[in-house]
Amino acid sequence: MAVYTKLSDKNLNEFFLKYNLGKILSYKGIKEGIENTNYFVETNKGKFILTVYEKRVEEKDLPFFMGLMRNLFDSNFPSPEPIINKNGNYISDISGKKAAVVSFLEGSVKKNLDAGNCNEIGIKTAKLHLITKKLSLKRENKLSVNSWRKIYTKVQKDCSKIHPDLSNIVEKNLDEIENKWPKNIPSGIIHADLFPDNLFFKNNKLSGIIDFYFSCYDFYAFEIAICLNALCFEGKRENLSFNVTKAKKFIDGYSSIRKLSEIEKQSLKILCQGAAMRFLLTRVFDYLNLTEGALVKIKDPIEYLKRLEFHNSVKNHQDYFF
Repeated sequence: MAVYTKLSDKNLNEFFLKYNLGKILSYKGIKEGIENTNYFVETNKGKFILTVYEKRVEEKDLPFFMGLMRNLFDSNFPSPEPIINKNGNYISDISGKKAAVVSFLEGSVKKNLDAGNCNEIGIKTAKLHLITKKLSLKRENKLSVNSWRKIYTKVQKDCSKIHPDLSNIVEKNLDEIENKWPKNIPSGIIHADLFPDNLFFKNNKLSGIIDFYFSCYDFYAFEIAICLNALCFEGKRENLSFNVTKAKKFIDGYSSIRKLSEIEKQSLKILCQGAAMRFLLTRVFDYLNLTEGALVKIKDPIEYLKRLEFHNSVKNHQDYFF
């Protein structure tokens, strides 16, 4: 979440006339995240999130995102409910861009996850994978392994602004990841961005999962690799460490709903390296291409360089959770 498109009282009031959501009482921009413009909006009928689609989100992908959230919400999964407008559509226009409204989920982000939280996230992640198994909608992962070198070429000449040896590190690791990337392992719809700031807790229980705008069809084990990267490291970047207890609890939770195959376990190291590379490169790109005047909190790329170094030192999947 972020604010790239600044909306006025008039913009918002005219937009909400397209919905049966009552009169706006208050609103504010949300600066967390980096992809789309987001506003928290309260009306006399409830609380909502307005998302204006920016940057990497393509208009043709919007029916997939809306259909996915609708399917999850209707299956009692703790995801937002997409709201239809008066014309029966999920997508509307505002300031020349596409936008949507979803329900507001109660709870708050928990910055310091404990092992029990990771276990619960593992359970919910596996349930998401099972719920969407029969969903006919498909969307390729446009930020998977075949996209990373393209991103790298866009930032290669400026990498040294972030780290003096970053270019050499990326090239060496990209070669290995591309050569060893697995094929034909269990796949389906994944969230692909299960970071702490997309997870809400209430009374220390997982109450909501948000931001499905990277969701796509990819390896289930790639989702696990993203989660191990996002949830199981702690400490400052200078002494970042991997918490095996959190990882084991996540895997235990996931496996209680969906068992990992042997090939998925064997692929985990390279998938974790790939997940670290994916977020390293997109963070580098966003760091070097900040939109002037945007209300956005840019994330530190070096955190993912440190994660990549850890994964390179791992021997096999047993180092992660046994």
